[in-house]
Formats: sequence, structure tokens, C-alpha cells
Amino acid sequence: MKKILVTGGAGFIGSHLCKKLTEEGNYVICLDNFFTGSYDNISGLASGSNFEVIEQDIEHNIDIKVDEIYNLACPASPPLYQFNPVKTVRTSVVGMANMLELARKCDAKILQASTSEVYGDPLEHPQKETYWGNVNPIGLRSCYDEGKRCAETLMMDYHRQFGTDIKIIRIFNSYGPNMHPNDGRVVSNFIVQALKNEDITIYGDGSQTRSFCYVSDLINGMTKMMNSTCFTGPVNLGNPSERTILNLAELIIKLTASKSKIIHKPLPSDDPVKRKPDITLASENLNWKPVVNIEEGLERTIEYFRRKL
Repeated sequence: MKKILVTGGAGFIGSHLCKKLTEEGNYVICLDNFFTGSYDNISGLASGSNFEVIEQDIEHNIDIKVDEIYNLACPASPPLYQFNPVKTVRTSVVGMANMLELARKCDAKILQASTSEVYGDPLEHPQKETYWGNVNPIGLRSCYDEGKRCAETLMMDYHRQFGTDIKIIRIFNSYGPNMHPNDGRVVSNFIVQALKNEDITIYGDGSQTRSFCYVSDLINGMTKMMNSTCFTGPVNLGNPSERTILNLAELIIKLTASKSKIIHKPLPSDDPVKRKPDITLASENLNWKPVVNIEEGLERTIEYFRRKL
């Protein structure tokens, strides 16, 4: 039995990770300040003998002994990470430093949940891990984009300077059950609006593209990365099946049999025009690729939101 710390463990992705790790027989500690995380997401785990919850911010030191650390703590949707941008930067940088110090003290492996946002509004398409990105360092999204980039820097410097066993993944757009209805992400926004027969809001003309990965595929990639040997990353984890935002809205209207109409609003600043991962590295090093197609994943997610609403 491994003792594993999951920061942000009550969030959308973190809760699925905690569930998988406990089911595999590990002792899992969920550390979350519950700013965006929810007790509902982990309520089914709370009664288990191999699951523990600590309500704490990763900006504060924690003195525990663990074998592995998955660092997922940070708001991930624009409305939430822009709500308190200074806090977002501190979570990404100060929190990362604290988790790395803990990993160093415990001689533990540590995985950082980085993001495709490190590529900014990319000039390379699809995006490979060797691409350094096109990021605005002083824009509204910079607190998240640059915070995550700095966190990757800290990971690599701890690895080079102290020999810390690190893993860096770059998560592309993901979706599935346990998403918050009001988190501001495009999939949850569209599904909630469609189920309520409200106008579906598209920012820009809808020609911008994203690649959507179902959460079970993502979790599988994360655990494969943690269990890999002699591979630090960064590695892209996402679904290379690219589609326009307009196409996504139309598909969700179809799957929900909604009466919603599509309306358009101005595109926010620094919003990426294209986003598609090159997953060659994940395929070669982790034997990983997504298996859940968009229709199947959306149907599962829609059913979750039907119950939630």
C-alpha cells in the first residue's frame, strides 16, 4: 500500500484520481482548500479506511510522510483563476515549491498537473512538448498561464539540483462528471445552458478549436505517467480529435434534444484560436491514447448534469 497525497483532490479531476487510487488499494490523502473543490465529489470515498481529507491550502507547509504526490491544486477555468489572480500565481508557484520541498523531504515522486495553457495562443499546430509557446506575460490569463510555466521551471530545477523524481503532464481540455455547473468551462457551460433550454453562448464566431479528453482517459494517462520510469516529461495528455466550438455546441444541442439557440459574444483577450495536442510522446513512452469518443463522453457528462440540476 502506497501513501499518496493528492492536492486539489476534491476537484473535478482530483476526485476521479482519488477514486482510482483508493480502488487500487492505496492510502490516499486528499488535500484541498475547497475554493473550487466540493465535498460532494469525494463523499463516496470519505467512509473508506484508506482515504483521508485535510482541509488546507498548499501555500501552507504540511508535515506528513508520503510516497507519491499528485499536485492538482489550482483553479483551472478562466472565471475562477481570474477571480483572485494573485492567489492563482501564489498557488502555482509558492504551492509548487512547498510540494517539492515535501517530496524532497520524503524522497517521494511528484507529478505536476500542468496545462496546455503553457503554449498560449500557439503558432505551432498541433502542439508538441518541444514548443515553447506564445504566451502574453501581462494579460488577464497570465496568472494561470505563467504560474503553470513557472511551476514547470521549479519542477525541472528541483530535478536537476536535488535529484527529485518528477513527472510533468500538460493537460488539454478535459470533461466529465464532477465538473461544477458554474465553473465557466465550455463543456459545462454548454450542457447546462442546453438542459435549461437557454441560449448557448459562443465567444467569437465559434471557429476556434479545442480537443476534448474524457476524464477517465486522462486519469489513466496520469497514473501511467506516475508509474513510468526514467521519464520526467513534460508530456501532453489530451485527445487529438479536434473540433470547433460551434460544432461542440451543435452536438450538445443534438444530444440533449435542447431547444436552445446559439448566440455570439466578443472573444475574450488572449483566448487561443487553436488547441490540439500531439500525443506521440505519450504513445511511445506511456503506451497511452484516449479511447472514449466525444459522443460517448458527452452522453455520460450530460447524464451527470441532469442529476445535478
